[in-house]
Amino acid sequence: MGVKLKVAGWLAIGAVAGALTTLQLEATARNSVAQLPLEELQQLAAVFGMVKTDYVEPVDEKKLISDAIGGMVAGLDPHSQYFDKKSFKEFREATTGRFVGIGIEMGMEDGLVKVTSPIEGSPAFRAGLKSGDLITKIDDTLVKGLTVDQAVKRMRGEPNTKVMLTVFRKTESRSFPVTIIREEIRIQSVRSKIVEPGYAWLRVSQFQDRTVDDFVRKLDEIYKQEPNLKGLVLDLRNDPGGLLEASVAISAAFLPADSVVVTTNGQIPDSKQTFKASPESYLRRGGLDPLKKLPDGVKTVPLVVLVNEGSASASEIVAGALQDYKRATIMGAQTFGKGSVQTVRQLSPETALKITTARYYTPKGTSIQARGIVPDVMLDETAEGNLFAALRTREADLEKHLQSGQGAEVKDPAREKAREEARKKFEEEARLASQPKPPPEFGSAEDFQLAQALNRLKGKSVLVSKTAVERKAEVDTN
Repeated sequence: MGVKLKVAGWLAIGAVAGALTTLQLEATARNSVAQLPLEELQQLAAVFGMVKTDYVEPVDEKKLISDAIGGMVAGLDPHSQYFDKKSFKEFREATTGRFVGIGIEMGMEDGLVKVTSPIEGSPAFRAGLKSGDLITKIDDTLVKGLTVDQAVKRMRGEPNTKVMLTVFRKTESRSFPVTIIREEIRIQSVRSKIVEPGYAWLRVSQFQDRTVDDFVRKLDEIYKQEPNLKGLVLDLRNDPGGLLEASVAISAAFLPADSVVVTTNGQIPDSKQTFKASPESYLRRGGLDPLKKLPDGVKTVPLVVLVNEGSASASEIVAGALQDYKRATIMGAQTFGKGSVQTVRQLSPETALKITTARYYTPKGTSIQARGIVPDVMLDETAEGNLFAALRTREADLEKHLQSGQGAEVKDPAREKAREEARKKFEEEARLASQPKPPPEFGSAEDFQLAQALNRLKGKSVLVSKTAVERKAEVDTN
């Protein structure tokens, strides 16, 4: 079969798009040319000819073909996709966690780029950018009026090229220019800290190439500070997915050897696989097993996993496996429900097709597709309740989503009503120039859900959500 990478989608700013995917770098489309619908293909050729000759102005033939392929694939489900040159490049950058740029985690505030955090060791970090800085101009272009994607595109570029930013620093009430030389950036997908003596927090924001090594390194640092660790919180909130092998490895860190972590099943033989808590399932390129470096206490340390509506795909694999084996208490909100497998096959050196080929299942055989992982303990986002949960989209909310195969997901009228009411509320607050207080930063002292997870580990009372309910699946009558 050649080199295979199990990869997943990425987190676009403000939206989750996780996906469990197989990438065959050397592969081309399967030779399934028999029994083609000739009459329909003749119609397609006729339409192509009419558009080419009769349209009001000349059209690019290659673009017509590309758009036709894209439309055909997009009609299948939300996660099948045709990658042109640009989107395939972005896809591969996302799965490696590497890109060329200045190295900031960012958001938008008042139409400007806000530096959430400079990535440690990056050009932006070395240039002295700080959390809270506002970027008002990129080279000669004003940021006001740009979309997030447009701003990101202008800050990225080729290695060793310069970009000049104009920065407004609120704390000093001044603006200043800073010139930064772009270089390859590696996203830090694992963070950790000792939140109080005996208890640690470890966050995985995405499953990428270096995630397992970073996970092992962070756990080793935790145990050096706290040799007798009493409890660990594994934070998978807003983790959109990533490399399948990384999710299997992180599950294996906490589970007995050779435990089944996840299975996949579909129409083609390659889609019927079982992944276990063993090096054969998570070492993609051979080499030494990084999990051998872990302290023995990891297998038995009391564990809470935090999830929410933004936890998708590979993060759901981890939560599902640890829940099925009762190795951890899952706390938070019902997850996204991205339980389908996409296979990416290259069509040319610069284009590829991502197509759904299987569903994946937890060790007990439960399909997560369009349902998600239901926490053992439901939590609100804050002590005041759920501020943004009603607005978040899950897999079951997407048009043409694949059903679980174990009963179709019901469109919940109560959830739809709550979303509409929340949307109206935020629109009214925006009209009055009064923005709702955003949820606190994950891992901070104000993180309500983290505080509840620590209470659980200590055997103290937990403030369970009074409003959150499981999204039920209906009985499949087909």
